Amino acid sequence: MFIGEYQHSLDAKSRIIIPSKFREELGYRFIMTKGLDNCLFIYSLEEWKKFEDKLKNLPVASKDARAFVRYFFSSAVECEIDKQGRLTIPQNLRNHAKIEKEVVIIGVMSRVEVWSKQEWDKYGTETLCYDDIAEKMAELGI
Repeated sequence: MFIGEYQHSLDAKSRIIIPSKFREELGYRFIMTKGLDNCLFIYSLEEWKKFEDKLKNLPVASKDARAFVRYFFSSAVECEIDKQGRLTIPQNLRNHAKIEKEVVIIGVMSRVEVWSKQEWDKYGTETLCYDDIAEKMAELGI
């Protein structure tokens, strides 16, 4: 399970260091794709397979299902971590997540998310209202 928040910077070659705790669970090969809320999602190969299996069961006749599958698969890339624990983020994914220099890497149970620091800070202050979310989670029995 991925948990925690780590701050890093892109180097001159658009690489970030993946936290060692995350590398242990991700392995050295994994999938990165566009995420929701202007971030990137990283899945271990095992978790990506589970996600893929769920998406295979969506009805192809559904316009929304097709769009959802296209969104995640068209930008997905298989990545490898180098010997120093670094990962290169492709330009199209950096553009999607608005990553320029400072990044925040967070663990979200079965995936890792990569955010621009600015977008992460904005998300935490402008998007989230924890009291409202807590009420909604209570309605779901959490």
